Amino acid sequence: MIMSKKIVRYFFCFIESQQKWLNEMSSKGYRLINVGKLIYEFEKCKPNEYQYYIDFVAEKSVSELNNYKNFLEQIGYTVFSKNINLNWSYGKIVFRPYGKGMGKLATSPGTYNKELLIVEKKHDGKPFELHTTKEDRINFYKKQRNACLTVSFLTLILFVMTCIYSKSLNVSNIVAFCFFVIATILSIVLQIKLCGIKRDFNINE
Repeated sequence: MIMSKKIVRYFFCFIESQQKWLNEMSSKGYRLINVGKLIYEFEKCKPNEYQYYIDFVAEKSVSELNNYKNFLEQIGYTVFSKNINLNWSYGKIVFRPYGKGMGKLATSPGTYNKELLIVEKKHDGKPFELHTTKEDRINFYKKQRNACLTVSFLTLILFVMTCIYSKSLNVSNIVAFCFFVIATILSIVLQIKLCGIKRDFNINE
């Protein structure tokens, strides 16, 4: 009988932390077999048998996302869709200004709550990267930065509006302010990464 293990975790926009944790689980002999909004399910495997990489795909349309997933699966990877948002509603439409074309509209069902792809491959002793060129890496971090800036802007507006409406601090505006701070810090961290990539490639060229 295959023994499974379920763990409840939420990483918000901390994509690299989630990726590091999944690879740490693999090093302990656990392979990801299913994901939910808050739940990760694992089965036993050999330590370090699998590697994980998390890709940010929130800007893609439904067709683009499906085509990208199919491409990754065709070259031998296992792919799981994962949420950044925590939302259980059905029939939702969200505007994403950082998306392209139809990717600016996220729907449920559709691409809403499918902002990430967890990509798994057999460990072959080589670093697991999906974005290796200068342009790909810059675009990868730029998309995340723009998404965090959007969250930062919207939560700041929400914080101000709830303060004006309630005329005092309460749970709603405290939560909005916390998300504003987190999103702003992540935006700065991602901008620093972008500057570092540009600098490194200019040195190597």
